[in-house]
Amino acid sequence: MSLPASLHLYRGLTALAAPLLPLVLSRRARAGKEDSARRHERLGRAEIQRPEGMLVWLHGASVGESLVLATLIDHLAAREPELEFLVTTGTVTSAALMDRRLPPQAKHQYVPVDTPGAVRRFLDHWRPDIGVFAESELWPNLLLEARDRGIPMALVNARMNAASLSRWRKRGDAVRCLMESFAWIGAADTRTRDGLEDLTGREVVLAGNLKLEARPPAPDARELSSLKIALAGRPVWLAASTHDGEDGTILAAHALLRETHPGALLILAPRHPERGRELAALIRKRGFKLARRSAGEVPDGADTVWLADTLGEMPLWFALAPAALIAGSLKPGIGGHNPIEASQAGACVITGPHVDSFDDLYAAYRRHAAMIEVSDARSLSDAVEQVWQAKAPGRATAERAISEASGGALETTLTALFGLLGPATQTERDA
Repeated sequence: MSLPASLHLYRGLTALAAPLLPLVLSRRARAGKEDSARRHERLGRAEIQRPEGMLVWLHGASVGESLVLATLIDHLAAREPELEFLVTTGTVTSAALMDRRLPPQAKHQYVPVDTPGAVRRFLDHWRPDIGVFAESELWPNLLLEARDRGIPMALVNARMNAASLSRWRKRGDAVRCLMESFAWIGAADTRTRDGLEDLTGREVVLAGNLKLEARPPAPDARELSSLKIALAGRPVWLAASTHDGEDGTILAAHALLRETHPGALLILAPRHPERGRELAALIRKRGFKLARRSAGEVPDGADTVWLADTLGEMPLWFALAPAALIAGSLKPGIGGHNPIEASQAGACVITGPHVDSFDDLYAAYRRHAAMIEVSDARSLSDAVEQVWQAKAPGRATAERAISEASGGALETTLTALFGLLGPATQTERDA
């Protein structure tokens, strides 16, 4: 297939940019956005050997996608124990999570930067037998090179909001070309299914949302017990995955709560832990005393905010707090974050109005009255108060919403992936 002009241009520009990448990666490492000890992986240079046998390569952008991939690996390995797995992601947070979450037959690497040279080195070394991409993380050079090598590929849990689909329509030729790389596409929701069918002119399977069936690793039981003892008697709430521009509203809500609950503790977990220093300054400026998780501190009786500026500990925070604001939703342009993990841990979901990236899921929550929607500091403090007084939606309502939204996504996706793995694998599995 001949490439559209825009993809030809992209490939040429990324090739020209390649000599600058070591400098860019070095700067990002100093800012905490890259793992300095593993920058070679971003250039497609691996230091570990490819395992023998059939290798399933799975790629996702960050934490949410990597949990979906880990769940797929669990089920693929259970049905076909001889398979080996390679997971690629792009963030330090997801790498830390995969280090704890993946089974022994799975390895993690950082995804190579999308230049022709880095991609070729990566694929030359790993030689995957199948590629599985999650959601909408589509790197043109990576996809085109894999397609040219004849690697069968699937796009699982494809999920685009209205803004993403609008941007894709403006690049219709390029999107259609990239989508031809996939032998199977499974959409998480009807909006994505309909949008991709319109864009590509091909059938897209409505598989359902795999994130609803992904399970994060449980927090360490001893640490959870120890922290529950340390915080005993204090009313606790969580602001999860906050973004710049939301923290002021959250701290204002906490100040209101402390008027009637002087011992209240806010666990503030930023989406990007490298914001820890600026958040600590903001918290002190607002008159709160804080403990910082990154410094190994546990709140004492005088601390009113616990700044959870670490990686991969969200299951712990959800287990400690009965009320959880799922941030990224208090200001437009972010799209919200997935509420499932909070519900699975038993926390009541509180959300702002801006959840367009997960609107189908939040619609199910609304239908089952499984969440509280807020818009400002006052409504946020009122929502937390509802939870503390046991007047908020319970866990059963969230379970009903999740069950409705799931749609059997896992089994549909597994069947498709085993079909791509080939007749021999299918025969062995059915034997």
